[in-house]
Amino acid sequence: MPHAVPRPHLRGRPRPGRSAAALLAAVCTLALTACTGAVAPVDEPADEGIPGLSENRLQILAETETPELPVTVDSVILDPYRTSSDPLEYEEVEVTDTSRILPLTGGLAEIVFTLGLGDSVVGRDVAATFDEAADLPVISEGHDVSAESVLALQPTVILADTQTGPPETIEQIQGSGIPVVIVEEAWSFDEMYPRFERVAEVLGVPESGTRLVERTREQMASVRETSVEASGSPLVAFLYLRGTAGVYLLGGRGSGADAMLAEIGARDAGVEMGLDVAFTPITTEALIEAQPDVLLVMTKGLESVGGIEGLVEIPGVAQTPAGRNGAVIDFEDGVLLNFGPRTPQVITAMAEELAAITGEVENAEGSDAEDTAAEDDTP
Repeated sequence: MPHAVPRPHLRGRPRPGRSAAALLAAVCTLALTACTGAVAPVDEPADEGIPGLSENRLQILAETETPELPVTVDSVILDPYRTSSDPLEYEEVEVTDTSRILPLTGGLAEIVFTLGLGDSVVGRDVAATFDEAADLPVISEGHDVSAESVLALQPTVILADTQTGPPETIEQIQGSGIPVVIVEEAWSFDEMYPRFERVAEVLGVPESGTRLVERTREQMASVRETSVEASGSPLVAFLYLRGTAGVYLLGGRGSGADAMLAEIGARDAGVEMGLDVAFTPITTEALIEAQPDVLLVMTKGLESVGGIEGLVEIPGVAQTPAGRNGAVIDFEDGVLLNFGPRTPQVITAMAEELAAITGEVENAEGSDAEDTAAEDDTP
C-alpha cells in the first residue's frame, strides 16, 4: 500500500456547476422556515431559496443580530512540531471590536458573510471568490498570506484556521497586537457545524451561529433524502492532482471527499480499498485495483494535467472504467471540500452530475453491447 503523505492544501474558488433545480426544490421549502428568534432583520433577506451553485453567491441569513462584545474565546496555538495525532492546544483571545473583520481563508469568509457580517469584512483570501466578496482587496498569493497586506487593512479582528500560513506570517500578525483567533479545520459534517458556531462565537453573534447550524442541518437532511436514489451507488475515486508540481494523490478515509460522497449514496474507492489515511500517492496498481466508475477531481488540478485527455495518460487511469469512459466530474477546489454554508449546494450539484454521468456511461455501454450483438448476428 502506498505510504501516507501530509494532507495537501485544498482551497480554491467555487465551480460554476450544472443547475440543480429539481433537487433543490425540497431544500428551498425547508430554507424558508429555518430561521427563528427575536433579532433585527437585514435589509435584503436572502432565505427565499438556495442559490444554484453556478450563481456563485451565498445564502445570507435573513435574520441577524448585533455583535455582543467583548467576548473571550479559545484560539488554537499553532505548533509546527505537532503531528496529526497530537491534541490541539488553546490560548484565550479577547475580541472587543468586529467593525473590521479579516478572514484569512475563503471558507471562513463564507461563514462570516452568511452570518450577515459581510459589511464589516475588509479583505479576502484568493479563495473567497463568491460575488459578495469580489470587490474586496486580496491579502494572499496562492495559499500564502501576506502580513503586510493584512496589517495595511487595519483589521480589528482576524480569523484563521490551522491550515492558514505560512506560520511565520501568522506569528508576525499575532505580534502586531491585533486579536487573531485560529479555529479548527473541518473535513467532515461532524466538524462543519461546530466550526459555524465557533466563528459566530468569536464575532459575538452566537444565536446566528445556532440558526445557521439548524438551517444547514435541515437542508442537508432534505438533500440526502432526495439525492441518494438519484445518484445510485457509483464507485468514485477522488484524485488530488497538481501536475505542475508532480503531485498525484488518491483520497482515502478522512480526505473530506469520502464524507461528501457518502451523503449522496456514492462509494469512495479509496475507502473501499482500505486506505485509512486522507491521501496516498497514486500508483498504477492502486488505480487498477480500485476500478472506479467515476473520477472526482478539482478543476485546477484537472487543468494542471491537461484536462481529461491528460488525465487518462496518468498510468493506470486508462485501465479503469472511469478512464475508459471519460467519466470525470470536477469541482473548483475550495467549494468541493469547504464544508461551509454552501455545502448543501455542492452536495446537490454533485448528486446531479453523478446521476448524469453514470446515466451517460450506462447508455454508452448499452449501445456498445447492442452494436456487438448486431455484429454477431450479421450473416
